[in-house]
Amino acid sequence: MKRYGIFSLLLFFCVLAASPLQGAAFRSGIDVLEDSGCRELKGKTVALVTNAAGLTSAGGSNYAVLLRNAIDLKFIMAPEHGFAVNVEAGKKTDGMLIGDGLRVYSLYGSSKKPDAALLKTVDIVLFDLQDVGARCYTYISTMKLVMEACMEADRAFMVLDRPNPISPLEPEGFMLDKGYESFVGAVDVPFLHAMTVGEIAMLLKKNRFPKLDLRVVKMEGYRRELFGDELPGFAFVSPSPNIRNIETAIVYPATVMLEATAVSEGRGTDTPFLQFGAPFIDSAGLLREVRASRLPGVEFFPVRFIPKSGKFRNEACSGLKLKVSDRKRFSPFATSAAVLLALQKLYPSSLGLMKDSGAFFDRLAGTPRFREMILEQVPLEVILEASRRDVQEFGRMHPARYIYPEP
Repeated sequence: MKRYGIFSLLLFFCVLAASPLQGAAFRSGIDVLEDSGCRELKGKTVALVTNAAGLTSAGGSNYAVLLRNAIDLKFIMAPEHGFAVNVEAGKKTDGMLIGDGLRVYSLYGSSKKPDAALLKTVDIVLFDLQDVGARCYTYISTMKLVMEACMEADRAFMVLDRPNPISPLEPEGFMLDKGYESFVGAVDVPFLHAMTVGEIAMLLKKNRFPKLDLRVVKMEGYRRELFGDELPGFAFVSPSPNIRNIETAIVYPATVMLEATAVSEGRGTDTPFLQFGAPFIDSAGLLREVRASRLPGVEFFPVRFIPKSGKFRNEACSGLKLKVSDRKRFSPFATSAAVLLALQKLYPSSLGLMKDSGAFFDRLAGTPRFREMILEQVPLEVILEASRRDVQEFGRMHPARYIYPEP
């Protein structure tokens, strides 16, 4: 799928920093803001949406950059997993104090949307969170709700852009069906979207929040054809407890759907999302079935593990471990579909995809179509072709959605 350059509406946005020069040293949005002395924020009261992974290239905290430049930072808001990035997925988080009494409010507690009265105490809200490139990862859902709240409160919203660490993987997966929007599927992009948070923010402004005062601080030296660990000068900091490195981020879209089944996705082990299993699985039989799909760029191996938390805590599980052998050929969505087809074929009464228990699966997938195809044992290529049609239509509707074009 060919990617194009700047958004047609870019002239309406205040985008800091010039387009990166070939070979320029990488600088994230917070680095670019710091290089300017935070001049865009001088004289303004500021709120910041971030967590402990919001670091500069030098390893300093983003909020420390603001304070060091005499910016009037009133408070911080933290998403799922909490400010310290130590709370397991799905568990509510509380507010806290950091530094010399700086207040952190939770956006994953009693409410996921900022209070309008709170936002009206500041002039502008900054967003600086590391995304991992899959629609169900909730940081872009948080961004959407904060953007909505800012528009309603008539407050400006600024994104400090960061790399999509798996951007070389082409967009794939199903789009959101009407009525299936949720916090794990809030933004109408492909399941694997290949966009940065800044690009998604601009798409949301265009489609949902036209009156929002949006500003995007662009990265410098960003090359979207490189994975995060190939990008010179970029250090990936774990944005949640179970996404610990780029390898896991690459595999995450292939195995995250198992969260909505009776199979462990490896949480509670040393390699979450890189392995999966259950007490009822026969590794050898499953391995034969999955290998029959001849998936490109990935290898499978039998594995046994005992989760320390999550599904099957302290129970022995058998399953498979994944190893990506060729990133350029690896397809997370094809891998996900093949694994699910094999599990449903071998364990139809145990997997948990029937209609009365498949609601969470449908929210993750953004549609009931994927689950229904798995249940009906639709051939893999037919599933992939249906997904490609969704992605192609999205591309036709938004041909200028990227602000960092490919070389």
